Amino acid sequence: MAKDSRGDKAEKVEKKDKTGKVGGAVKAGRMGEKAYRKELDRLSVELVKLQEWAVATGARICVLFEGRDGAGKDGTIKAIMQRVNARVFRVVALPAPTEREKSQMYMQRYVSHLPAGGEIILFDRSWYNRAGVERVMGFCTEEQAVQFLHDVPLLEQAIQSAGVILVKYWLEISPEEQTRRLDARINDERKVWKLSPMDLESYRRWYDYSRARDDMIAATDTERSPWHVVHADDKKRARLNLIRHLLDLIPYEEVKRKEVSLPARQKDRGYVEPDYPYRFVPEVY
Repeated sequence: MAKDSRGDKAEKVEKKDKTGKVGGAVKAGRMGEKAYRKELDRLSVELVKLQEWAVATGARICVLFEGRDGAGKDGTIKAIMQRVNARVFRVVALPAPTEREKSQMYMQRYVSHLPAGGEIILFDRSWYNRAGVERVMGFCTEEQAVQFLHDVPLLEQAIQSAGVILVKYWLEISPEEQTRRLDARINDERKVWKLSPMDLESYRRWYDYSRARDDMIAATDTERSPWHVVHADDKKRARLNLIRHLLDLIPYEEVKRKEVSLPARQKDRGYVEPDYPYRFVPEVY
């Protein structure tokens, strides 16, 4: 991890254009499916190595995924999870707080999901909800949002001081690409459920979210706990770039495995398959 500067801001290398979008992406053609799958398979092997290292060493890893609706958080997390053990890599996507949780200290319900030894926790949205959707949509007061931004670097410092590797990603999407993706959801029966009235209102408030994002990063992008911004207009490239970056950040090593071979099956000892009317699933395909 980077040396703790107790709140010193990380060097900013990005600039924003007039739409409020973080700029600096290298323009390239869309990545083909074959090339994407080949590279994702290669990176998945490394994710398995990371998994085995975390289990062997008791490492605790916590990764936050933030971004606007449609930025690709779900797809990126699914790409990470496709070949790993869901008992080691765990996804945390908390619903809206209950009335009881609303009465608790804000961070309380998130802290209980932090990793134990040998766990890698992926937060699909995180405690930064307070700096984003809650602030923009009026689910918390302005004073609560400002207090959160003041307090959260201290909390993250405490998490890291306890030995947790904390990584924060912001997936940055352009307004044009967000429009394209949300329009596609409207016309896709597989995805229309993802669009709620809240999502539509969030879409309308593009610049309110831009201002909230700016305040969040300015207050919480520190040398010890920086925000890593992923250009996400190309889903495939974004997923690969993020996974590669995550693997580069964590000093994992390959754990030597025992050689595996299939044992001989036991003898049947006169076993006969029963003549039982099993309820077989119709073979439609």
